[in-house]
Amino acid sequence: MSIYDKLAELNITLPAVAVPAAAYVPFVQTGNLVFLSGHIAKKDGKVWVGQLGKNISTEEGKLAARAIAIDLLGTLHAAVGDLNRIKRIVKLMSLVNSTGDFTEQHLVTNGASELIGQVFGAEKGAHARSAFGVAQIPMGACVEIELIAELA
Repeated sequence: MSIYDKLAELNITLPAVAVPAAAYVPFVQTGNLVFLSGHIAKKDGKVWVGQLGKNISTEEGKLAARAIAIDLLGTLHAAVGDLNRIKRIVKLMSLVNSTGDFTEQHLVTNGASELIGQVFGAEKGAHARSAFGVAQIPMGACVEIELIAELA
């Protein structure tokens, strides 16, 4: 099954690449690796503001991470032209805006990891990952995630 068939089955429409909010580019390719800059959580087209452990639940954070994964897929599509060219998702790095006593960053990040696994399958979608709790993210976003992919 093509990646685009899988996205349609999941009722996912890929968004356009967001315009960078600072001095960086949305992606860089070197050799057969594509590095995507961090994408922040958005809800209804606006920054999804909040802090895990304070005013956002783990389940809401997981939904935010899933939303970011969809944005990342849109950027990855723009970077490579065809998601079927992806050999493997190599790594996700997740920053979770959280209080000092919040310890479920890994569960929040599952929202992105699980969707990537659904879209690319067990072999291509299995990836290394880091999930960090941070004091703040630009514009007050609740989650930010970056991605590295390998091209076939």
